[in-house]
Amino acid sequence: MFDLLDTALKQAYPQFTTTPLKISPFGKGLIHETLLLEQGGTKWVLQGFNTTVFRYPERIAHNLDLLSQHLNQYPLPFQLPLPLVTRAGEGLAHIEGKKYRLFDFVQGTTLQQVQHPIQAKIAAQAYGKFAAWASLLPVASFEETIPHFHRLDLRYARLMEVVKGLPHLPKEEQDLLEGYLAQKPLVDYYLKQLAQLPLRVMHNDTKINNLIFAPTLEKVEALVDLDTLMGGYLMYDFGDLVRTVACSLPETATEWTQIYVLPELFEELLLGYLEGIHGAITAEEMDSILFGGEIMTLIMGLRFLTDHLEGNVYYRVSYPLQNLHRAKNQLTLLQSQQAHRTRFAQFAAQL
Repeated sequence: MFDLLDTALKQAYPQFTTTPLKISPFGKGLIHETLLLEQGGTKWVLQGFNTTVFRYPERIAHNLDLLSQHLNQYPLPFQLPLPLVTRAGEGLAHIEGKKYRLFDFVQGTTLQQVQHPIQAKIAAQAYGKFAAWASLLPVASFEETIPHFHRLDLRYARLMEVVKGLPHLPKEEQDLLEGYLAQKPLVDYYLKQLAQLPLRVMHNDTKINNLIFAPTLEKVEALVDLDTLMGGYLMYDFGDLVRTVACSLPETATEWTQIYVLPELFEELLLGYLEGIHGAITAEEMDSILFGGEIMTLIMGLRFLTDHLEGNVYYRVSYPLQNLHRAKNQLTLLQSQQAHRTRFAQFAAQL
């Protein structure tokens, strides 16, 4: 099945010998195809680069080059795996009409959900340290790898635009649509934040599974998936942590009554993030990150619902209604977060 890929990889990269590569699927990413390569006791991760989602690979390469220079001068306590270059000195290999990237394999454990509250704190500390470290980077020099990636107002407007071109929706879809349209006050709040928050270089995709923990789960070995590294706000990175960590079930779950925010994990995340960022945060940013989970959950829900209505053109699905169900999942989680606003604000005020 992978014979052609095996041959092409050996031609493209100097790391491989003539011994056959063991190639197997790896991870649970929604965007890139990811494979694990093994040869002679050494492992690598190979990504089939998704040019439909990431239409500007040269921008990613530019940003990662800036990141690499900064990393050489200011090391982090964990790895930031960067693409290995081909024999031609490029970060992408062109094979059978597709683009691939090769990374050194980082030994460790990837979590889809935390198993203990301390893991939430450790994860947040790592992302907070990254944010503080990246605050020294010249944000104006970084290019948008996905234009308007986290622009909540534009995601909201896009959903309304798509709906205008559709006939009458089934009741389940209509009810879900109305639930999302009712979130306009949160969109208005978000727009106010853009006028007062400092733009930073952010990871912009801080899911728990973008961290590689040590096998003991007591520390972070690596922060991966740096394709969305670009300008952003602390509320984005902290918010996606809340969305993916402080939730009772993953975003693919359909047990609607069992989907809710976990306040104790939110509190661990906030403690860890503030420890990691170590004071490199303004008062306005502090206020905004309390709403970050809501903002990022709303963004993802809007994206899932829009993709469902457009025919599942962006996110991979395992059944036709999966993006609709993902959108319902996210709206349920969002409403649970909003019910806990007072508790979260009171907890933050004590810090």
